Amino acid sequence: MLIISEKAFVSKLADIEDSSRGSKLIIEEGAYIDSFVKIKFSGGSGDVRIGKNSYINSGTVIYSGNGITIGESILIAANCTLAPVNHEYKLKAIKIIEQRFAPSKGGIIIEDDVWIGANTVILDGAYLRKGCVVGASSLVTQELESYSVNVGIPTKKIGMRK
Repeated sequence: MLIISEKAFVSKLADIEDSSRGSKLIIEEGAYIDSFVKIKFSGGSGDVRIGKNSYINSGTVIYSGNGITIGESILIAANCTLAPVNHEYKLKAIKIIEQRFAPSKGGIIIEDDVWIGANTVILDGAYLRKGCVVGASSLVTQELESYSVNVGIPTKKIGMRK
């Protein structure tokens, strides 16, 4: 179900899907969804809420997964990915695609007045507190404190399948 304020702007070049599972997309007044933003209902039955006066820049991809709450006056720069979902992969006798999804870590919550730099990836269980700043090309997987500046350092995480 799409609930889009008449006072929000959604580019004609944005790609917004409607949920086949009854999840909601709520875009509040003053929100701005730029060209080539993709909002996809996949990986769960969570809702997506984009708060008042928030700006989602070009090339950003948002998956609904276990749910996303984007507060008010948020700036999300270009080419970010918000994915509140995790694939299961631990059983080596079963193909990853057949293992489906891991249990939720709580979705993604972004409080008010947050700035997220370009090319950032935010994953399930991330909680960005009010006023924090996330540097470009960061990976966010957990809670970030209010009014903090967080600069991601590229890392490589290698997991073993059992």
